[in-house]
Amino acid sequence: MTRQHILRAIEEYDDRGRDAFVGVYGFTPTPGHTFAHEERTYDSKAVLGVAHKYATGVPARAEDLVDAKCDDAGILRKHGFVATAPATVAPAPVRKQAAPRRKAAAAPTRKPVAPEPELAICPTCYTALPATGICDECG
Repeated sequence: MTRQHILRAIEEYDDRGRDAFVGVYGFTPTPGHTFAHEERTYDSKAVLGVAHKYATGVPARAEDLVDAKCDDAGILRKHGFVATAPATVAPAPVRKQAAPRRKAAAAPTRKPVAPEPELAICPTCYTALPATGICDECG
């Protein structure tokens, strides 16, 4: 799944509206699983399920994303979105004796992220087009 697939799912989310979007694909709103894009908030599990459809041709089912403990926030962050994960209760910290301080290691430098090439998408069925430019589904 690429950023382009996620953006296509966001576009459909905006076109349909939240309730229709989650209803069409069988998702239920998950308030703790959201992400922001262009000052709007989206349901991350539903958008990733539909982005999976654009990437593979088969939409991910809501129960697949919940049962697999999908790290939706991590996937979205990897593709440059600002995602929030539901809050979890952390165990109480155990007090330890302070260890002697060490000199901090230098942080590794990151390579700049290269932009992903834009995929050609069929305007009818929203699947990625093959190299021929003719949709295998629609003809």
